[in-house]
Amino acid sequence: MRQASHNLFMRISSQMSSSGKKITARVPQRERGKRRVATLLEAAVSLFAEKGYDAVTMTEIAARAGAPIGSLYQFFPSKETLADALLDGYGQRLDDALQEIEGQATTLTVAALADALLGLLAGFREERAAVTALIESRQEVSTRASDLRLSLRRHVTRILQARIPTISPKRAESMALVMVQLMKAAAAQNAEKDPAVRENILNELKYLMQIYITSEMTRRVEDDADVK
Repeated sequence: MRQASHNLFMRISSQMSSSGKKITARVPQRERGKRRVATLLEAAVSLFAEKGYDAVTMTEIAARAGAPIGSLYQFFPSKETLADALLDGYGQRLDDALQEIEGQATTLTVAALADALLGLLAGFREERAAVTALIESRQEVSTRASDLRLSLRRHVTRILQARIPTISPKRAESMALVMVQLMKAAAAQNAEKDPAVRENILNELKYLMQIYITSEMTRRVEDDADVK
């Protein structure tokens, strides 16, 4: 989580520099300051995930990070600024992970592709919980939430098009809608306390996704054979 928070900070730092109107915060130049911001972000994610956006105070975030409250305000002048930065960072990290899968889509087996997609959102467990809390509590980020959902669907659509070059754009979009729901179902299993039940459900979801992808690949091959 610490490494992820550091990477998240690096992306947010870029956003701070290029979008001063949106985030008026000082970007630390020294390594110590970068580590401090990464720790503050990690604390904010944990608290938002645990308690929701409204219930968390900046004082709590600073205390969880073991930092003076002044350090938090030095980098993030308000809770809204911090929340926006977390949303932006989450969206960027999700995009990066999806682009990595897209780049490997032609070389991965169907089973490996299903594993990668089903494990994606589950790997963002705490961040997703924090982002959900932010979105539910702040109506002004509803557009941002829609953008996140749309970006996810578009990425999965492109992954399908890379894996099945003959698939039509409309069919890829339709399949992406279903596959995103399977991905969300897999992520929801983080809440299942029984490891055996969780593993069984994940295996069934993987099986469903493999059948879904394979059936489309087979259908396209059969269609091509009929044309010939």
